[in-house]
Amino acid sequence: MGRPPGAARVVTSPNPTSAAAGTSDPAVDLTVVVPAYNEEDRLRPTLDAIREHLNADPDRWGSWELIVVDDGSTDGTARIAREVAAEEPRIHVIDSAGPNKGKGHALRTGVLASYGRRVLLTDADLATPIEELDRLDEQLGAGAGAGAGAAIGSRAHPDSRIDVHQRPLREWLGRLGNRLIRAVAVPGIRDTQCGFKLFDGDKARAAFADARLRGWGIDVEILSFFRRAGWPITEVPVRWSHRAGSKVRAVDYAKVLLELLRLKARGVRRADLAVTGLFLLASVLLYKNLWWDLDHGYLADSMQDQNQWEWFFAVTADNISHLRNPLFTTLQGHPDGVNLMANTVMLGLSAPLTPVTLLLGPTVTWALVLTLGLTATACAWYWLIVRWLVHDRRAAAVGAALCAYAPPMISHGTAHPNFLVLCMIPVIVDRALRLCEGRRVVRDGVLLGLFATYQIFLGEEPLLLAAVGMLLFALSYALARPEAARAAWRPLLRGIGIAAAVALPLVAFPLWWQFSGPQSYTSVLHGDNAGNSPRAFLEFSGRSLLGQDFRADALAMNRTEQNAFYGWPLIGLAAIIVVRLSRLAVVRALAATAFAAGLLSLGPRMRIPFTDVVLTGPWKWLADKPLFESVIESRMAMICAPALGMLVALAVDRLNRAAVREYRAVGLAAVVVALLPITPTPYPVRERPDVPAFIADGTYRDHLRPGESLVPVPLPDPGDAEALHWQSATGLGFPVPGGYFNGPWGPERTGIYGAAPRHTSSLLRDVRYGKPLPPIGPNWRAQARRDLAYWRAGVVVLAPQDNEEALYAAVVKLLGRPGERIGGVWVWDLHGTGDG
Repeated sequence: MGRPPGAARVVTSPNPTSAAAGTSDPAVDLTVVVPAYNEEDRLRPTLDAIREHLNADPDRWGSWELIVVDDGSTDGTARIAREVAAEEPRIHVIDSAGPNKGKGHALRTGVLASYGRRVLLTDADLATPIEELDRLDEQLGAGAGAGAGAAIGSRAHPDSRIDVHQRPLREWLGRLGNRLIRAVAVPGIRDTQCGFKLFDGDKARAAFADARLRGWGIDVEILSFFRRAGWPITEVPVRWSHRAGSKVRAVDYAKVLLELLRLKARGVRRADLAVTGLFLLASVLLYKNLWWDLDHGYLADSMQDQNQWEWFFAVTADNISHLRNPLFTTLQGHPDGVNLMANTVMLGLSAPLTPVTLLLGPTVTWALVLTLGLTATACAWYWLIVRWLVHDRRAAAVGAALCAYAPPMISHGTAHPNFLVLCMIPVIVDRALRLCEGRRVVRDGVLLGLFATYQIFLGEEPLLLAAVGMLLFALSYALARPEAARAAWRPLLRGIGIAAAVALPLVAFPLWWQFSGPQSYTSVLHGDNAGNSPRAFLEFSGRSLLGQDFRADALAMNRTEQNAFYGWPLIGLAAIIVVRLSRLAVVRALAATAFAAGLLSLGPRMRIPFTDVVLTGPWKWLADKPLFESVIESRMAMICAPALGMLVALAVDRLNRAAVREYRAVGLAAVVVALLPITPTPYPVRERPDVPAFIADGTYRDHLRPGESLVPVPLPDPGDAEALHWQSATGLGFPVPGGYFNGPWGPERTGIYGAAPRHTSSLLRDVRYGKPLPPIGPNWRAQARRDLAYWRAGVVVLAPQDNEEALYAAVVKLLGRPGERIGGVWVWDLHGTGDG
């Protein structure tokens, strides 16, 4: 029921939640809501100006009411408001008892107490003169009826006039805040914070009834509600003047951003939270054995990669905490060092996680990166699929799970976080798709450049694979829908150019260091058996539910490079999906992308299974090209994972909407049969060796001088890098020669795994793996002295291991004296012996 417009009203501490967001009163054409906090000096002039303007044109404004919400003022604001209300019965005062609760609370209280068909919100200082209501009314009137929404004053409109500017700092903060607001909450609205807004009354009451924010962020929350509801919002140019005594402080901009975070969190759907929780649970279950015993657990299939990655995290944290160059170190490969930019140390994660590494240790960082990185990747694919492919969140979750937890990703998840943490790839794909729409090319191009830059510091090879996959998809889609390609190619190329202009200055020096800096190399040798067998696509990986290690091991380089293994049920299901949904251009493009990527992964020579027939593969024409020359070609099959995931998402989406229950049941059962065999199982863990007491308790320091290295026997290499664990677990207190990294070898600077071998390191390695010790004479001893001098060795250490006796004998003969047993290891101190 409406209230007679002449009835005066003074409300004390209303309960906003009790106000119904109902309909307007036909007797009230306009409600003006003025929030007031300690405004005794300017409230009366403001109320008088509003009253005079509305009374000046009664035919236009009709019946009106003005609501003043006193939000806990400590001065005479409430008294003045009541005095004016006593003079004008259409002015009503709401007295909010207690302390100030914020502008958002005051506006919500006033709007929910309103009855007008239209509701104007204006600040008590009238920084925007009340005469500007005419402009807003004209714009809102243009959308009269069901199409009316909101007309908001905008200081950023090119036709606006700023008579009195704020101080430069405040104006800069305001512009920055509006940019952040546009990016986070309401893209396209240039000024959300101008305190002069006219709304359709019923829509305003519905929006404010749903609002929860109490501070300055209420404007953004209301406009976000209008956007979600599909109600139009028009920015209107206005006159505006800064008023002295503004209640907006610099800290309030930070508060608005915090409220925006609350707003975004509130906007997350429960289904999305549930999916995220399931992805996190799945990742934790996969790595539960590692988390169970971080002190002694070691991923059994990671070979020496866990030692290597923990060392990468530790050395990055050490470089940053000591303000050293994060792109280089001599703690491995001493004295030549390691080019860290050329070794994928994931600076995009290892650098920001430095506090975690320093406080909790590199093993915790390793476990966090794997667990949370896999979860984030699944969530990113889920977000991309929901945004562009299907609306059914169940279907999107199934597709995203296949994208992130596919057998190739699980294989790399035991050793290569740079191929597991792929959360930026869906974000990059999304931005490229936005560019194709051509709406905001500059903005999307800039963001694409920033996202690509960050991905470079997560992993360059995954970015290259993603680029190949996107190119294959673009070409396939262009063939399927040439009219769409003609509309998209210009904004896409322009955006890519903008992205390159943004990214290149940011990555120029790191990439120069990678390719031309100390210890850089040209390409990495991977051998001749780096392609997939066609059988690998049909088999199950060792980590899959129905997989067997011995069958998978015969078809892959090792257990960290099982880059296909999708299983015959999934391949068969994908074929059926392509046939049934072939009318969709996106299905044909995804199928072509997966097929082409799989073909590339077979390598330069493809052997037909169970025959002696060898064919030339398309990889032959890429194998020696820049960038591709260092790629393990079997990894091209990883491109198939998102393609297959999206095909499955499309199929599940169609099945969930199928009218025939039996058809839906059979189809979903087929999906389960295809995915169940490749469901990943928890990673097995073995117990890692303890760090020898000689290292762990710091005894080694008594045997090393500044600049000297500790020489493990044999030297650490890709086959045994336990010495890297000695370093990372004890604070990187000593350098070692040798190691597990990519570095140059020979005059051509060809990339190899580990340091360039020397005679003594090769001899000790041969003895470690069972070769007989050759006769050691003066030449060998002289060579050992030269190698030790090159390594700047201070002490030689032999820890317990296989063939320890033979290694001990070799070192005794090379150095001409027995070792000393200290802290569980054999020690040869080289000072004063002529060997150092």
